[in-house]
Amino acid sequence: MAEQLRFDLGDGDRTGGQLRVAVFASGQGSNFQALADAAADGKLGGSIELLVCDRASAPVVERARRAGIDAWVFDSSAYASREAYEGEILAELQRRGVGLVVLAGYMRILTPVLVDAYAGRMINIHPSLLPAFPGMHAIRQALNYGVKVTGVTIHFVDGGLDSGPIIAQRALEIGEGESEASLAERIHAAENALYPWAVRGFAEGRISLDGRRALVSAGAGAGADDDSADK
Repeated sequence: MAEQLRFDLGDGDRTGGQLRVAVFASGQGSNFQALADAAADGKLGGSIELLVCDRASAPVVERARRAGIDAWVFDSSAYASREAYEGEILAELQRRGVGLVVLAGYMRILTPVLVDAYAGRMINIHPSLLPAFPGMHAIRQALNYGVKVTGVTIHFVDGGLDSGPIIAQRALEIGEGESEASLAERIHAAENALYPWAVRGFAEGRISLDGRRALVSAGAGAGADDDSADK
């Protein structure tokens, strides 16, 4: 069953009326850290209310503890189905008033239980220029295919695999003979810069959906310091 790790934060409203965010992650948590740092600096446009993680040993759980952010850690094998544990997660998100779900290296495919409940309010980051190279090992896919440019995509989550409307992209040229490790390092740095920008845009009401198109309007904090964001 799920284990909620509470770090003595209390139950009071810590958001000051700002957007409440939940981050889902399974691994190292570099994007989680970038988001947590932005929130601590008042640059996220909201607060990170909760980390949801499917691995108790994942380093991201320790990052949450150090940042003073509650973590909801669950063992998927304790549930009869994905829908069962997602139902518990959804109840916790609703109890906390979470308005945006941010997937940051969460390695489980979501069911309609969460996807439908947070339609238009759930975003993901992917290490390629979608629709190229969806799914696992996108960096390796790009290198093996021989493309000269790859990058990072932030998109809304829908029922498909990395198929939701695209919010922002950043392109990176691949160096001649560049290794997977080198490219991964540069892509992760781009992700860490771009993801807080997108969350802030959502919090400020500047990101909306028009069918398949995600529309991003200009405004305060609209990425003026990040000219490489495709907005």
